[in-house]
Amino acid sequence: MRLRRRLAFHFTYQLIAFSAFMFCFLIVLLFFLIRHINNDELQRNFPTGVLDGIVMETVTENGKVLLGEHWKHLLREKNMWLQVVNMEGKVIHATNTSSNVPSEYSVNTLLEIKENRRLDKYTVDWQMELFYEEPLLYLMGRINESSDHLREWYAQFQENGRVRQGDEESLRNELARLGGYLHVIDREGRVVQTVGSGAETKASYHPLEIMAMQEQPGTYATHIAVYRDAASGSTWVYHTPQDGALGKRPMMNDLIRVALWTMICVLLLSLGVAIWHGYRYSRPLLLFTGWFERMGRGAYEEVLTPKDRKRVFRRNGKLRMRFKLYKEVIHSFYKMAEQLAETERERERLDRNREEWMSGISHDLRTPLSSIQGYGYMLESAPQDWSQEELREMGTVIREKGDYMLELINDFSLVFQLKNEIRPQELARLDLNELVRRCVLKYVNDATVDANFVYVGSGAALMVDGNAKWLQRLMDNLLTNAVKHNQQGVHIEIRVERRSVGAAITVADQGVGMDEETRGNLFERYYRGTNTEESMDGSGLGMSIAKAIVEAHGGRVSVWSEVGRGTTITILLPEAIRDANQ
Repeated sequence: MRLRRRLAFHFTYQLIAFSAFMFCFLIVLLFFLIRHINNDELQRNFPTGVLDGIVMETVTENGKVLLGEHWKHLLREKNMWLQVVNMEGKVIHATNTSSNVPSEYSVNTLLEIKENRRLDKYTVDWQMELFYEEPLLYLMGRINESSDHLREWYAQFQENGRVRQGDEESLRNELARLGGYLHVIDREGRVVQTVGSGAETKASYHPLEIMAMQEQPGTYATHIAVYRDAASGSTWVYHTPQDGALGKRPMMNDLIRVALWTMICVLLLSLGVAIWHGYRYSRPLLLFTGWFERMGRGAYEEVLTPKDRKRVFRRNGKLRMRFKLYKEVIHSFYKMAEQLAETERERERLDRNREEWMSGISHDLRTPLSSIQGYGYMLESAPQDWSQEELREMGTVIREKGDYMLELINDFSLVFQLKNEIRPQELARLDLNELVRRCVLKYVNDATVDANFVYVGSGAALMVDGNAKWLQRLMDNLLTNAVKHNQQGVHIEIRVERRSVGAAITVADQGVGMDEETRGNLFERYYRGTNTEESMDGSGLGMSIAKAIVEAHGGRVSVWSEVGRGTTITILLPEAIRDANQ
């Protein structure tokens, strides 16, 4: 659940962050592209483009004009001045103006400026701002040397609207010094005279060509200055070369270019993010795939190879940053691998126990069956050769061997029955003191048992909820084991007492004891096997059955033993809950 929440949060915030980043990136990109287009337009339309930009960006508040600092810097850099004139003809804003520029205009002066685009020695561009409550007039002036030169040449060299023939050489020298050339055109736009070297071969001008060259000077290879003589109808066009002409481009082309660059940038950025995501999230998945392959081969002990471990963990044992997202998965893999490895070891142990079981069963069944089979052959071959006493002895052996086999089968059945706890209806309230005392008394009164028994009870009644038959079998197995595997006359003490953890039964002998390996495997089935030739008592499953009975009653069993010092087995059973009336 935590991993799902973290993955959902992780991918959600990454999506939001990426979307926000892409939005900001597009805004910044569009800003720079639009600014680049504006700069191109500014250069293409300079200086009229400067005035358009100033009018568009300038704000007027309470009669005060707020002009951007970058425009002021540009005006000073290009040696131009700017004035804003209100309805009364008064200048309410001025930037970079000199003393010879008036601070107030009359109607006649403004009309002359509009018609001639001149104010004294300045070439003036003008534009009206009509978005406010009262119109404002923006005037931008500059010294245009080309226009001044053209006026001087017209006054000095013209005759009937053309260059006098005797003055062509002088004018050509002036043009060569300045690097330009001159076209003289008539009323219909035909070129009637060309002066200067490097002049463009041109027969005529289109009606809008000169106006376009004036409005967008940055898109042509030459800059023009125009002087028209109304009397003769001639127009002088002075061309001077300029560097960095931008060429004509429709606005739609600029928009397509902006959209194309935007898409390319977004595509590259998205591709980079996709590659980063793929690299970050595919490496852990490839690592998990390797784990699955190794686990599929059963290599549970080595979840990570040394190379993988260096990838995942730092030297201090902590996860690296790119794997922290999957820390629960990695820990779960380790836990699962440990469990599978433990399960595999348990399976191998169970396989060994099963083989030991089969070996023990075969051993236990083969010996009595061999005896029964041998006596059967003897009786089958020559029954008349045997006396009544011999036949009785054979029958006794066959019966004892059969009883042993039946007991062995019953023990196997009991082991499987004791896998689960006893059902409540099989339990009864028992006094553990009385039950253990009667079991010990049975062995004390058995003349065939050569051992010294001492019983110590708890005094007061010690009640438990248990199955009397199975608890008696528990005591029989413990006492039989203590007698069977020790020397004759061994001293055995049986003690029943109440402890803080429950009712305790202790069976301690002073016999031969056990080594560490035998003690660790005491309750394993057929660890030592059963030798039926030494004794017909028991099936070899006594201690494993004893442990199963204790655990079926919700108890615990423990053993202490040392070689030569004897063995002590302790049984702890839950004490019965006392009734409130007692």
